[in-house]
Amino acid sequence: MWSLSGTLPREAGLELEDAKQFVRDSVRKHRKERSERERREAADAIAVHVQPLLDGVRCVAAYASRPGEPDTGPLLEVLDAAGVEILLPILGPGLSRDWARYRVGEPMEVRAPGRPPEPGGPGLGEKAIANADLIFAPALGVDSAGIRLGQGGGWYDRVLTHARAGVPVYAVIYDDERATEPLPAAPHDRPVDGVLTPSGAERLRV
Repeated sequence: MWSLSGTLPREAGLELEDAKQFVRDSVRKHRKERSERERREAADAIAVHVQPLLDGVRCVAAYASRPGEPDTGPLLEVLDAAGVEILLPILGPGLSRDWARYRVGEPMEVRAPGRPPEPGGPGLGEKAIANADLIFAPALGVDSAGIRLGQGGGWYDRVLTHARAGVPVYAVIYDDERATEPLPAAPHDRPVDGVLTPSGAERLRV
């Protein structure tokens, strides 16, 4: 059975970025092998586990999933039905970081290769994430200390510096993408506070 911990490189002296890329490639390959039924059931289960996190939450920074990622469509539907304001990332001027409000049913488009679907805007600026009471971030894996393995661009590590202190950040991953051993990490990598998986929401850091 595949597990994230089983993919961690053992080669001594492997450069940090090479080690990260090694794990990313393994996770992406396994995600492509997941059945459509597994993806659908995972998305529905993740959406169920969102509800207990919404007590007192008025605004959530989330994201529209890309192919292979846990589908956040049902999650966004739960947020919308709860009357929560939803912020999604958009591509700002000059590839800068930006956010826009979103309601389920509004059109979205992929504006650049490799980017997630984005709402039409208008852009609210990268500091709009400071309005969020709860943040969901994409990840390829998370370890028990909250170290998050991202896609490699550092987008979330930079934008999360604008989140309000104390606002929890949950990475959305599949159950087998939890690492029982430390993931390769750089000093600037920002840990997440919890994970949201098909099995439930778990807080990792207080």
